[in-house]
Amino acid sequence: MAINVKLSESLVEQAKRHALTEHRSVPKQIEYWSMIGKAAEENPDLSFSMIRDILIARQEEAVEEYRFG
Repeated sequence: MAINVKLSESLVEQAKRHALTEHRSVPKQIEYWSMIGKAAEENPDLSFSMIRDILIARQEEAVEEYRFG
């Protein structure tokens, strides 16, 4: 279920810039940042690069589930 939230103009502008370089929509960029922040809070001993690699691996596993061949 999607809901509307109010975000600062500054955050949305930053998300637009990052979204362009990462080939994501603005909402997906903000969701990505949210996932990283949540993972960082839950795992304070992990570095950003480790968290990013874990999230990428999870995405790849999900994509592999739907491949045939």
